[in-house]
Amino acid sequence: MINIVLFGPPGSGKGTQAKFLEEKFNLKQLSTGDMFRFNLKNQTELGVLAQSYMDKGHLVPDEVTTNMLREELKKHTGYAGFIFDGYPRTTAQAQSLDEILKEDLNQEVSVCLSLRVEDEILVQRLLGRGLDSGRADDANEEVIRERIVEYYTKTDEVAEHYKAQGKLVDIDGVGEIAEITDKLSQEIQKFA
Repeated sequence: MINIVLFGPPGSGKGTQAKFLEEKFNLKQLSTGDMFRFNLKNQTELGVLAQSYMDKGHLVPDEVTTNMLREELKKHTGYAGFIFDGYPRTTAQAQSLDEILKEDLNQEVSVCLSLRVEDEILVQRLLGRGLDSGRADDANEEVIRERIVEYYTKTDEVAEHYKAQGKLVDIDGVGEIAEITDKLSQEIQKFA
């Protein structure tokens, strides 16, 4: 199996690239945001628990997010592997992912692919996306810059986790979409 942690700040093209990689390599993208939306909307036991923290203005504990991921992995069989998008966000989550893959699937993270894009390009991409999508968080430059800073603050330690394992690969995320897909694919081919 090929198990990819896909990193990229908001506007890096991570979601677009994940869709191409899913098709090309028969992988299943597991997005933390999608998992949360599903569990909250369907009021699953984990969704109700997560909502109880959110209602108090607290962050949802890593354990709840990790259990959502574990449940999601059980739903998807027949794939050549997974693309983890938005998880892990902390070193504790990275360690949990390592344990889950080993215990449940006898697997490990193959590679952590990190899309690198200069902040000013990210801001312009997101402002452009905000015009098209109507997303409020993509229409305000100050909010965009805060999201970018928050992303780096959270993911730096996780990047170090994978770097220490020799699994972190930086990919230049600027250029034509197909060009970036090719760069990512070259790295994934090493595990196919």
